[in-house]
Amino acid sequence: MLALATVAGEDFSREQLDFFESKIRPALVKHCYQCHSQDGDQVKGGLLLDTRDATLYGGDSGPAIVPGDLNESLLYVAMTYEDSSLEMPPKYRLDSDVIADFKTWIEMGAPDPRERERAPGESSSYSSTIDIEAGREHWAYQVPQKPTVPDGADWARRGLDGFVLSKLEESGLTPAEDADPRDLLRRLSFDLVGLPPQPRHVEAFVASYEADPEQAIADTVDRLLAMPQYGETFGRRWLDVARYAESTGKDVNAVYSEAWRYRDWVIDAFNADVPFDEFITDQLAGDLIASENDLDAANRQIATGFLAIGTKGLNDQNARQFRFDMVDEQIDTMSRAFLATSVACARCHDHKFDPIPMHDYYAMAGIFLSTDTYYGTSEAIINRRSTELIPLPNTFSSGGNDLTLAEVIDQQFQVDSLNQQFEENNNRILAARQADNEAEINRLRQAQLALRTRMGLAEGQVEMYDHDGSRLPFAMGVQDRAEPFDSQILIRGEEDNPADERAARGFLQVVKTHDEQPIPTDESGRLQLAEWVVSPENPLTARVIVNRVWLWMFGEGLVSSVDNFGTTGEAPSHPELLDYLAIRLLEHDWSIKALVREIATSRTYQMASTYDADAFLKDPENRLLWRANKRRLPAEAIRDAALVIGGQLELERPVGSVVSENGEGFVGRTLPESAINQEQTYRSVYLPIVRGLVPDSLGVFDFADPSLVAGKREVTTVPSQSLFMMNSEFIQAQAAAMARRLTVDWELRGPQLVSTAFYLAYSRPPTPEEGRKTGAYIERFLDTAKESGLSEQEARQLALTTFCQSLISSAEFRYLN
Repeated sequence: MLALATVAGEDFSREQLDFFESKIRPALVKHCYQCHSQDGDQVKGGLLLDTRDATLYGGDSGPAIVPGDLNESLLYVAMTYEDSSLEMPPKYRLDSDVIADFKTWIEMGAPDPRERERAPGESSSYSSTIDIEAGREHWAYQVPQKPTVPDGADWARRGLDGFVLSKLEESGLTPAEDADPRDLLRRLSFDLVGLPPQPRHVEAFVASYEADPEQAIADTVDRLLAMPQYGETFGRRWLDVARYAESTGKDVNAVYSEAWRYRDWVIDAFNADVPFDEFITDQLAGDLIASENDLDAANRQIATGFLAIGTKGLNDQNARQFRFDMVDEQIDTMSRAFLATSVACARCHDHKFDPIPMHDYYAMAGIFLSTDTYYGTSEAIINRRSTELIPLPNTFSSGGNDLTLAEVIDQQFQVDSLNQQFEENNNRILAARQADNEAEINRLRQAQLALRTRMGLAEGQVEMYDHDGSRLPFAMGVQDRAEPFDSQILIRGEEDNPADERAARGFLQVVKTHDEQPIPTDESGRLQLAEWVVSPENPLTARVIVNRVWLWMFGEGLVSSVDNFGTTGEAPSHPELLDYLAIRLLEHDWSIKALVREIATSRTYQMASTYDADAFLKDPENRLLWRANKRRLPAEAIRDAALVIGGQLELERPVGSVVSENGEGFVGRTLPESAINQEQTYRSVYLPIVRGLVPDSLGVFDFADPSLVAGKREVTTVPSQSLFMMNSEFIQAQAAAMARRLTVDWELRGPQLVSTAFYLAYSRPPTPEEGRKTGAYIERFLDTAKESGLSEQEARQLALTTFCQSLISSAEFRYLN
């Protein structure tokens, strides 16, 4: 169950309250409080929006918010501008993503923990009443202690099994039997490399398993961990946490032409088994770490793309507000990803639930305010916040196509021509002013706005190439500012309402390590922040990644609220096991492969998913792990498996991305939607991930929202999924390819064809009944097809194609047993 917090007599989950704090409260402060708060310039319409009660009560026109009812929520009606008599804010319309956030918030019941805020005339100083020492009593803020491993009797194969068996015995439960070896091999293959096992591997594994189960499993795990597809699979899972995307999102939605480099760095890091403490440090401060050579330095610079790939409101007119919003997004991502802690909830006030005062938030804000972020979007009238990119050595691939000399000349000619038009229009505007021709001035100004966007795009394209047409390699990332500084504390998070004091750059007080390094005055503090995060004395970091890996392999974390270890998150189902694995991770020098190997070779991981009615009554959610969880495959694995059985999957990694090939620009303009949804045959991890436009083959199966830290994906069952498997051209193409592969490439017929098809789709042979029904289906299909005039060869191929599509469309294809 989700942790619940009671607000005004209603129960809301921690995630719902976090949504209010991260999305709704900042928008209210920014757009509404000036006219609708206790200390606003002038309360208009009798409406106050700075407390929950006042918002529900509303103003002269009625309630501003009616939880669950959009039509009766006048604040929402006003911001949509659908009623000309009720438009808020009155001078401009909110971005569509902000309106969408309010819609989501109201539909979830308008969770809102606000009570009375600071009254008019109260001091702008800041003070906190949080008891840090008391806060350290929470389990997550206490350093893990190495527990004694319980006796696992004859059942346990690894130390972790003893903890699971002990919990089961305490509750009068027994573990399920071992999984069928074919099911186990399929589980291992999908969990470790995201692909189905090859048919030739299935029966070979069964034979070796029957001879020596432990050795067969250990050998298979080592083989899978050595495959490059391991890094692609675990890397994609981390990209969910890192909110990876190749565009800014929000209204402008400019492309990140170099985001793919961070994606590839993550994959390579998992394949190389980079120690996880180094993996974290590189992402937070890789540019500040001494490297042996230029190649290592450049790769560490690419790693800092973690801090640059978040959402951006590029059309924000207030540069200071934009910077604070970007820093807030960086703090939120960093703290949730590495610490499972919602530090960003302390932007506007002391954290309502966790021991994090505003002071700690702004101590971290100073670190990121002292950091320059380079994301490289084209300058345009709709993009007021463009930046450059960071150049890389020429040994790196550019990720795009080179130009001929003629194309280089043509690009430069376009830039020169646009610049000339711009200057000529300036002269015309000057002449129109002298002639007092206001209409002509307005017309020319509109033309200049359009020209400026075209100039920005053209100049951005030119800057990507050398004089000989070679595309230049660049990266997204961060670097220290020349003059670091401490952040002001902002009362209620308002950038124009600073407190009288600043917060010295630093970390969370509730997590005190004895190896913290002071932040030099001439450094941002990112390196010291990274060292604090990965300190062996930091109680959160190792636990958080252990819990994520457990989730990736079991479908549920030991702590089910994987992004929230705070006081409103879930307590661990097996606290001693969590600590045991966290300490084991440190003992193995932060090796994720060693952790995966230990879990995969455990008896707990190898259990069957057999249902037991008595056990279900005692533990319906299987939190005690009395059996394996049946799990639906993630979207990428479903798509990749379809390509595998059709023989269409290209395993070689593509260079760059569809986005990088198109260069800088904007989604829907320079990057057409058709390019994003164009089906490719490489692995799904390399598909373009554009905010607001995820490829259909991924989106239909609950792909993570790339705008948010998503440690745990939702799993839904909706009609659109079945319709996709039935009607999509992609699935139909893979079914046809599978049929050709069986008949033309392998020249299979009869029972051998049916058996091979089942091995491809399900990693098992068909049952006698399945074999009989398949043969009968094909014969009936042939008889019917003859009546339509098809040749026997055409009819047989069509019959096999529909048979193959039925295998791909089944629940067994999409689920792990």
